[in-house]
Amino acid sequence: MSTTSDQVFDVTPEGDEPTLKRVLGPKLLLLFIVGDILGAGVYAVTGTMAGTVGGIVWLPFLLAFIVATLTAFSYLELVTQYPQAAGAALYTHKAFGIHFVTFLVAFAVVCSGITSASTSANVLAQNFFGGLAINGWMEMPPREVVTAVALGFMLLLAAINLRGVGESVKFNVVLTLVEVTALCIVIGVGFYVMAQGTGNPGEITVFTDHQDKGLFLAVTAATSIAFFAMVGFEDSVNMVEETQNPEKIFPRTMLTGLGVAVILYMLVAVSVVSVLTPTELAGIREAEGAALLEVVHKGSPDFPIDKIFPFLAVFAVANTALINMLMASRLIYGMARQDVLPRPLGKILPGRRSPWAGIAFSTVLALGLIWYVTSDPESNVVPNLSGTTAFLLLCVFTVVNVACLVLRGKRDPNRKVFFTSPGLMPVVAAVLCAFLAGPWVGRPVIQYQIAGGLMAIGVVLWFITWLVNKRTNTREGEPVGIQNIGKDEQVPPPPGH
Repeated sequence: MSTTSDQVFDVTPEGDEPTLKRVLGPKLLLLFIVGDILGAGVYAVTGTMAGTVGGIVWLPFLLAFIVATLTAFSYLELVTQYPQAAGAALYTHKAFGIHFVTFLVAFAVVCSGITSASTSANVLAQNFFGGLAINGWMEMPPREVVTAVALGFMLLLAAINLRGVGESVKFNVVLTLVEVTALCIVIGVGFYVMAQGTGNPGEITVFTDHQDKGLFLAVTAATSIAFFAMVGFEDSVNMVEETQNPEKIFPRTMLTGLGVAVILYMLVAVSVVSVLTPTELAGIREAEGAALLEVVHKGSPDFPIDKIFPFLAVFAVANTALINMLMASRLIYGMARQDVLPRPLGKILPGRRSPWAGIAFSTVLALGLIWYVTSDPESNVVPNLSGTTAFLLLCVFTVVNVACLVLRGKRDPNRKVFFTSPGLMPVVAAVLCAFLAGPWVGRPVIQYQIAGGLMAIGVVLWFITWLVNKRTNTREGEPVGIQNIGKDEQVPPPPGH
């Protein structure tokens, strides 16, 4: 789960400023979207889902895909009408024009990046030590050591981020191929086991109520968990200014990317059920981010692929975390430079010219988040962090779907319409997203506490900035950046990135 544009608050102003280079054609955009959706998500949630619904673990993936696709239709309608790189914040401001609501949406996206990266850090640490254990190099260490490595990884990401690491399309293609290869290994192991006649293919239609929720609530809970694996498609709208002829190629490419992702996920789910016994499915919840590693290890005892797989997973998950922290730090930089957050958070590092204050702020939040979740020895770290990410984005998607309806009523009749979400589909999408965000799906209280705490930090900073702006008569006390979101002039990204 990631966001990748440094220009989330950047729409090139009129004048002599250069425009972004349109380098993404249909193929590169498809690889970008697929790579953005894949990554840490499927590694993080598959074990939790299997421990909730048993053999029908593929069904929540399918339902999450349906909800994501309905929301994608709203994004496609909006991105073709407003081909600017500000995403959800832009659509929210154009629809409602309420500065504080726009800020909440923008900061929720920031927080989702931080929680997603924190999830990835824990998944990475679990797969890293799992790989060492499978190769016989060391025993699986206690939880405290895994947490320490996750914290250290976040610091490493901050150091890499400070160097101003850029994201190139070619690099994304390589990472996407690695991610797909790792998932294909899981799928291949599952089908190999079935071909040998030693698998459990009959289990894929068996619902096991491991948590005594009943079929509806169990599947609903698993769907809300699976949603974490389907997000990422919405990030592509931040690449619209770098896409060739976006009004025409975006709809088909985004929907194709979602389709490719859900097919891979469902095949992975079938492989998990085929390789592991019902008893192992019940206990795989405790594996958290190492569930797929267990599948490969058990399903391929005579092949060395299980010794390589965890490190492929580490590589894919690390990419997700880096991209998320890049996004979060750049969004914080953009909001600080536009007087939405305190100005000091917009400081850049001389020489490297990377947004060091935004990097430091997002890293401190991530470190505090990992410490808070792991401080309770009974806490399920990966499910709680991934669930918080899904909750934040479900709230954002609810707002975007409503904004789609509002902006449809504000269309200029003389402006060409490239794509329209069919009928009342945005209403259905908004209701489903809001439903999956609610407590009735069995979402643990800690996920609301994490999301609420992060958003409270943002609101406090926003209020301080508002007071400072009011005292200094900056735009008559209104945050500059939030006003600019509705216009075609915004602050450029950090120089040198």
